[in-house]
Amino acid sequence: MATKGRIEELGRKAWTYTCDLASDNEVSELTARLIQAGHDISILVTSAGIQRRHPSHLFPKKDWDEVLQVNLSTVFMLCRDVGAYMLTREPNAMGHRGSIINVASLVSFQGGLTVPAYAAAKGGVAQLTKALSNEWASKGVNVNAIAPGYVATDMNEALIQDKGRAASILARIPAGRWGSPDDFKGATIFLASTASLYVSGEILTVDGGWMGR
Repeated sequence: MATKGRIEELGRKAWTYTCDLASDNEVSELTARLIQAGHDISILVTSAGIQRRHPSHLFPKKDWDEVLQVNLSTVFMLCRDVGAYMLTREPNAMGHRGSIINVASLVSFQGGLTVPAYAAAKGGVAQLTKALSNEWASKGVNVNAIAPGYVATDMNEALIQDKGRAASILARIPAGRWGSPDDFKGATIFLASTASLYVSGEILTVDGGWMGR
């Protein structure tokens, strides 16, 4: 609701719809709800995600299923349904119909520690992004992903509180700090705008230089 208020302060309109992203039924109905309400969807950002940490040999199936559902299956369903709508939109003068931006992760490339479900899901998000781009880029729908580095958010609270691990992570980040949500504004705007019309199927890392170390 804070985001909605900030948008409205700029003189723009904003609507809020709630959905349980762990529910197949609710996710499958969401896009239809938006379209039936009269919204024209030209940009989709799939940014929600959950995390579960256990040693891999003790990882519960229930936690595996929950992470894969929210972090991969739901992403696919939203891309599928919103993408299908975008393909029906009239293209603009440059032939563009819409932009989809998924949120991948450094573990789309690396395995991580004690996060096998998260790594599997985010690896899947990266490949899903490329697969959809292969089909839709020629039809005016660009599909890309942002792969955040280590960001100081609630999801990483366990890492931040682990002083030894947090110090080792920080030592590898060339930028010398953990990321913040503000660090993703530019990349998101770029991938959502006509500035990136010839960019599709890309996994853009925003990681303070981590992957280049």
